[in-house]
Amino acid sequence: QVQLVESGGGLVQEGGSLRLSCAASGGTASSHSMGWFRQAPGKEREFEAAISWTGRTYYADSVKGRFTISRDNRKKMVYLQMNSLKPEDTAVYYCAATLSGDGLTNTAGYAYWGQGTQVTVSS
Repeated sequence: QVQLVESGGGLVQEGGSLRLSCAASGGTASSHSMGWFRQAPGKEREFEAAISWTGRTYYADSVKGRFTISRDNRKKMVYLQMNSLKPEDTAVYYCAATLSGDGLTNTAGYAYWGQGTQVTVSS
């Protein structure tokens, strides 16, 4: 069983930056692939970024070049650096974990989820 806790959300102006953190506990965090998803009001939860247990990264087209996912296995942490934020990035951001190395861009590919952290980008 893996527990995930996100932090780092908040209110930021358009063009600003935020770094989200996800602390993992339980299980063997270094063997899990990790992902970041977001969900805006009235919309489906959607994939933003993922990093496999080998370190390979994946990004949604909408955030490619602006967001960077990274992990520190020793600290059992995953980060999402978000730059050049836009109002349409406003959402609740969720951290997720899976032992699988496949399907990392789909919500169904993940077994464990955090409670989410709100990101609001003002124009």
